[in-house]
Amino acid sequence: MEQNAEILKNAISGSLKVIEQEREREIIIRRFGLKGRKETLEQIGESLSITRERVRQLEKAILIRLQISAEENQISELAAAEKLLVRNLTEMGRVARLSDVAGKVYGRDTKPSERMGIYFIATFAKNLTIVEENDKYHAAIGIAEYGNSRIIRERVDEIVNVIKAAKKPLTIDELDGQLDYEHPDHIRAIASISKQLATLNGVWGLVKWPIVNPKNIRDKIYVILEAKKEPMHFSEIAKAIKESNFKRRNVTVQAIHNELIKDARFVLIGRGIYALSSWGYKKGTISDIIRSILEKSGKPLSREEIVKQVLKVRKVKETTILLNLQNKKLFKKVGKNSYTLADIQK
Repeated sequence: MEQNAEILKNAISGSLKVIEQEREREIIIRRFGLKGRKETLEQIGESLSITRERVRQLEKAILIRLQISAEENQISELAAAEKLLVRNLTEMGRVARLSDVAGKVYGRDTKPSERMGIYFIATFAKNLTIVEENDKYHAAIGIAEYGNSRIIRERVDEIVNVIKAAKKPLTIDELDGQLDYEHPDHIRAIASISKQLATLNGVWGLVKWPIVNPKNIRDKIYVILEAKKEPMHFSEIAKAIKESNFKRRNVTVQAIHNELIKDARFVLIGRGIYALSSWGYKKGTISDIIRSILEKSGKPLSREEIVKQVLKVRKVKETTILLNLQNKKLFKKVGKNSYTLADIQK
């Protein structure tokens, strides 16, 4: 990886040498943050005593000259850097977020100046293309022969629209079934550029959806239960969060229990055991559940049938259900072994 860093360093310095005037080199270095913090047009203009618009014009003209120099092979150090980046991009799906490709090339977490060095090279290198960062897209680079910036953005938007239409998170395989790409990795690479999307546990969805982008403890509990697909004890949920890949995982068992009680999405179905209401579970006591079952039935049910139906939505002992059935204010025994709702006199 040190060799890769040297290749990129040489390409950057070789490209800067093409810029003859010192002031123009300074503008590029500061605009791209090649030696420190990236600066705005206003900041550079103020320090150089020129207008913001003049800085923008100079930057554009310099990049055009660099592009011409690259096309005419006048920057000898650039070829090795292009080859390095194209090789890594090919492995990543032909396009990648700037931060991702930088991490792969350097083999570690990178500094802003290192990431921007790659972006600088891709801005004028003939075999590479860039996607500028804005409210919808992360900064990204791609292999030029597979599409320019406009085409890449259109592909990103296409994936976003498929997920919006589905109204639920989708796996890469599910997206692949609706899109025309050579390999699912290409979809994953393009989706990663969108600021409208997030991914978690192998599925992609809109960033506003808690299932792929949980922002608080309650959302994380929901994700854990949804992934488990079965009820869990609150202590198990706390453990699962600590072992997850969430950004913030340091939670206490008590905090988890408190959040479970407050949120209508979670239903207590046993001693400390919770399920999702979306699974068909409803809040209420055992007596409430029995009453609901009898009301829905519209006729007396055997003790065995009542127990069976209660156990579908509550994890309790059979004796607990039978004890609740003895409440004569709510339930009336019919025949030897059946029950119906009691007549409540007001």
